[in-house]
Amino acid sequence: MARAVLLHLLRSQSRHHLSTKAPSAYQCFRSSTCGWPTSANPSFKTSSQLAVSQRRWASQATTTEEDSKISIGPRSGRQSGEGDKEAGIVYYGPISNTIKKVKLLSLSTCCLSVSLGPVITFMTSPDMNVILKGAVASSVIFISASTTAALHWFVSPYIHKLRWQPGSDSFEVEMMSWLATYIPKTIKFSDIRPPETNRPFVTFKANGNFYFVDTQHCHNKALLARLTPQKVAHESAFKNL
Repeated sequence: MARAVLLHLLRSQSRHHLSTKAPSAYQCFRSSTCGWPTSANPSFKTSSQLAVSQRRWASQATTTEEDSKISIGPRSGRQSGEGDKEAGIVYYGPISNTIKKVKLLSLSTCCLSVSLGPVITFMTSPDMNVILKGAVASSVIFISASTTAALHWFVSPYIHKLRWQPGSDSFEVEMMSWLATYIPKTIKFSDIRPPETNRPFVTFKANGNFYFVDTQHCHNKALLARLTPQKVAHESAFKNL
């Protein structure tokens, strides 16, 4: 009897000793020492933060690459991001970014032609007559300035941005200056007149200036009808016939 009691006591102590040393499966799952990728593991936090930063860097690099390209059509980020934040109806010119880059390129080539054209002409061909060199330099400057002026005349009516609050009698537009900078203007609907000119890419005339809106990218019919009243009336009369 004493031997059986002694064996039972030894077995109970050995079981208690093993249970205190070996962690349970739940404790091993919750602890970071078992190697499971839980939120308590510092290495798991570092890898997740690194993955998030890599995704952000990739998205920023893609946006920068898209902005640097010369594209025809509205930029998706500008259309969806800024249009939702601003009040009113916002219209963006579909080739605004392309016009600005071409205009900057034309201005830079014109400045280089004016500043370096005469120097290069007079430094080359020393046996050439001075009058002939002056004529060549003047021709280069005139051609460069003429192309820059023609480009500005051609794209000056282009509206790069238009913002209108429904119910308002006026709207705001952004035009481009000679130096490829945006100039804000406020135009009243009562000042809009038909263009009455054969000049290409002109939608309406206001206060002596011409303006152009791409009707295919202006999705608000009410705004388009107020910008082109004569055209809409003519189309409706033709349909009634």
